Amino acid sequence: MKRTLSTPGAKWLASLLLLTSLFGSAFCRAATKPNVVIILSDDMGYSDIGCYGSEIATPSLDALAKNGLRFTQFYNGARCCPTRASLLTGLYAHQAGIGLMEGDSGFDGYRGELSRKAVTVAEVLRPAGYRTYMSGKWHVTSAKGPKADNSNWPVQRGFNRFYGTIAGAGSFYDPATLCRDNKFITPVNDPEYEPKRYHYTDAISDNAVKFMEDHGKQHAEQALFLYVAYTSAHWPMHAWPEDIARYKGRYDAGYDTIRQARFKRARELGVIDPRWKMSPTAGNWDSVRDREWEIQCMEVYAAMVEAMDRGIGRIVAELKRQGRLENTLFVYLQDNGGCSEGLGRKSNADEVKDKVFKLIGPDEFQTKIWPPMQTRDGRPVLTGPGVAPGGEDTYIAYGGGWANVSNTPFRGYKHDGLEGGISTPFIVHWPAGTPESRRNAVVNSPAHLIDLMATCVDVSKADYPKEFKAENIKPLEGVSLMPAFLGRDLQRTAPLAWEHHGNSALRDGKWKIVTEYRDNQPTKWELYDMDADRTELYDLAAAHPEKMKELVAEWQAWADRVGVQPWPLKRAAK
Repeated sequence: MKRTLSTPGAKWLASLLLLTSLFGSAFCRAATKPNVVIILSDDMGYSDIGCYGSEIATPSLDALAKNGLRFTQFYNGARCCPTRASLLTGLYAHQAGIGLMEGDSGFDGYRGELSRKAVTVAEVLRPAGYRTYMSGKWHVTSAKGPKADNSNWPVQRGFNRFYGTIAGAGSFYDPATLCRDNKFITPVNDPEYEPKRYHYTDAISDNAVKFMEDHGKQHAEQALFLYVAYTSAHWPMHAWPEDIARYKGRYDAGYDTIRQARFKRARELGVIDPRWKMSPTAGNWDSVRDREWEIQCMEVYAAMVEAMDRGIGRIVAELKRQGRLENTLFVYLQDNGGCSEGLGRKSNADEVKDKVFKLIGPDEFQTKIWPPMQTRDGRPVLTGPGVAPGGEDTYIAYGGGWANVSNTPFRGYKHDGLEGGISTPFIVHWPAGTPESRRNAVVNSPAHLIDLMATCVDVSKADYPKEFKAENIKPLEGVSLMPAFLGRDLQRTAPLAWEHHGNSALRDGKWKIVTEYRDNQPTKWELYDMDADRTELYDLAAAHPEKMKELVAEWQAWADRVGVQPWPLKRAAK
């Protein structure tokens, strides 16, 4: 007798088959571990990308934001090394061993090495079934030479593959400490990557894409974790001529005009609260010397950002080509605010005029990461006004005036606990993990680098270990950002805190305290209402002395717990 779909059980089965045909792919995606891609840029301010108010062309990031989420109060660690340590480990930088930079000061919080009592995101995700890749800047170890101890390099800290630099800065045309996995290479002796012309930003993007291509061919059944750490737009200002040309004349109006335009656009985009006033502009454009050179610096800076965005677009395209984009948690953020450091802004003409440089062979490495340097073909690297930035024989930073523009509308710079030092755009794109109603949403909840590890553990269902390689591992500090992805409040019970170079801050709810280390001494603690005045213009310490006392005590308890030492830092007694 022929069966028909007329019984209740058969009808139920037919309904199930229909649902499966309609939504089966969605169910499969939900049951599959998401890929995770974290993009970190370098020395860029809150308003430096289009979807946060910039005039710089960043269509790739803008598209991710339009189809994802933008956080307006996400925080980094104020400087390169501390940020990377926190991002990788989910701990505060001092707990991860890098409270300052790479040197060992004798205290556990200042070893200049990523702590063995911390695990990296790669070390956590790999046992959960992920293949792990990194392209870009490492900068969490003092061991940076070809013969150095590589036990704290990426491949030894959980990454299956690595292409990038161990050190924190250098020429984009000939980066020092360039490695593939554990082997030092140069741009001209690497058989796996032979572009017609070399620029480190392009190389980071291209090698990230190559890792993904190889993954798709060899490990398609596994989820991937990709950490891409660009050095754009860290000094020196290096970009291709055709990219620079697109910004010709864009910055002729000067600092204040560009800041005002960014401020207006950021308000329209919803990433600046209309209640917040603009902080004062740093520098008077009418009195700027070498104005044409100053304009050129910002033109090159903008070109560097656009080139990075173009590379991000290639990474997104490869995810899409492999059918992975829908179920990839894709995150973009920056390591600190705009950088006011003056490296390369004074002329070195007298220093290099009598020097004779020998050619650098294809297997020889650059031994310096800042001037005086030379190109491989024997030319001196030049600095200061009168030297047009952008080319491989130049080494110039864009300066404090433009850094203030980058940090619109905030006070402060890289190094500082002020909002200009610690605020970053934070873009999240994950179609399979966020409701469609959350597309192009703005998240105002305060969040921090320490939350990235907790989020990765949450979405991957990985186990965060109590012990790893015979070391007791410090507990996670952050919280998962998944509630915010879904439109709910974050479940944070502790305040957020900072210390770097004696610059300190603490954020507890709407209240923030901050002190700076200036002229060899700390300034007094200041108190700000972040809801009403996130640009930190109105110090409320005198009006709320009890709140100030409470928050300073909270900061001190945090500092004692994570290993902060009094500044200026003195070496530990042996």
